[in-house]
Amino acid sequence: MESPVVVIVVAVIAVSLAAVLLTRLVRSRLVLGTTEDQTTYRILHTTSLASPELRAGLAAGADKAVRHLRELLATPALALTDGEGVVTWDGAGANVHVHDVRRHAARALDGNTDVLGPAVVECDRLDCPVRHAVAAPLTTDDRVEGALIAYTSARPSAGLVRAVEEVARFVSGQLELAEFDRERAKLAEAEIRALRAQISPHFIYNALGAIASYVRTDPEHARELLLEFADFTRYSFRRHGDFTTLAEELRSIERYLTLEKARFGDRLSVTLRVAPEVLAVAVPFLCLQPLVENAVRHGLEGRSDPGNITIIAEDAGNEALISIDDDGVGMDPELARRLLAGDPAGDRVGLGNVDERLRAVFGDEYGLVIETAHGAGTKVSLRVPKYRPGVHAN
Repeated sequence: MESPVVVIVVAVIAVSLAAVLLTRLVRSRLVLGTTEDQTTYRILHTTSLASPELRAGLAAGADKAVRHLRELLATPALALTDGEGVVTWDGAGANVHVHDVRRHAARALDGNTDVLGPAVVECDRLDCPVRHAVAAPLTTDDRVEGALIAYTSARPSAGLVRAVEEVARFVSGQLELAEFDRERAKLAEAEIRALRAQISPHFIYNALGAIASYVRTDPEHARELLLEFADFTRYSFRRHGDFTTLAEELRSIERYLTLEKARFGDRLSVTLRVAPEVLAVAVPFLCLQPLVENAVRHGLEGRSDPGNITIIAEDAGNEALISIDDDGVGMDPELARRLLAGDPAGDRVGLGNVDERLRAVFGDEYGLVIETAHGAGTKVSLRVPKYRPGVHAN
């Protein structure tokens, strides 16, 4: 007869093994799921792989996306054309059929789905894997951009025809997003050009005048100011990148303030307080310069006594808090509201432009906040997330 200790040990081992097996089974079910779950995951994963390639546009991304699209449809071959010729082909039969894609896509390029048989596809080989095809149009804004042609060995079923049309709609949607990205980039560049046009005439005239005043009395200082001016304009008129680091933006502002101090002398007092943790934060290019220029112009011009400007950049966990505060003449809060709405009233530089770009990049909750009143100065504040997908300093 077995001892009670042995029985207990055997029982514990059995329970432990059962627990391990049950845990593995549960984990397997959670990870793998049902066959339908696995199929859904595969489709979603394949779609996610094709999406970023198509967002680059048909000409740039088709070569990498076509393999994933063919995997979605599980056909022997698939081609994409932009209407001018073959963009790319993936699968069997390229050496025989690739030159006929334009002809196969003819009706699709007119905006109609087309099912093609052996008489049109034309393959002389007895074992040819490509004898039939389904061609569907790729459209953006009711304009046909190209065609997707899925090739098969047997007559395509109604289900496959619908699947090809759905994949074509998916590709069309990504192409529309690609077009949107291009237009948004053009708009951002246009906004920056408009901002430069607002800043440059006023500032360049005054800066060069201040430098000229030192040429005879203090040539070395004039030389230093000229170098600061060159660095400032080089940064402000650079041709690449929608974003920069907060450190680079503040360095440019320091150059700007050095030039303005040459003009105003002791009448301009600047306090700069920046937390080192936020220096690497990415911000839209030229998002702070207009705010500082406004503070200088409306904090000093038109008054004989000194003016004070305070620039603060603080660490706030996942965000950077930035403010530009002047003790100038202030303005009507209603005017501030209109300026943020894009009203060009007054001579405030670029407030609506900066507010719109911040909201476009980070969301509506990240626009400018203006605190002001007549005779009470103006404080402009903004928040910037430390990290946002797609936002990187160039």
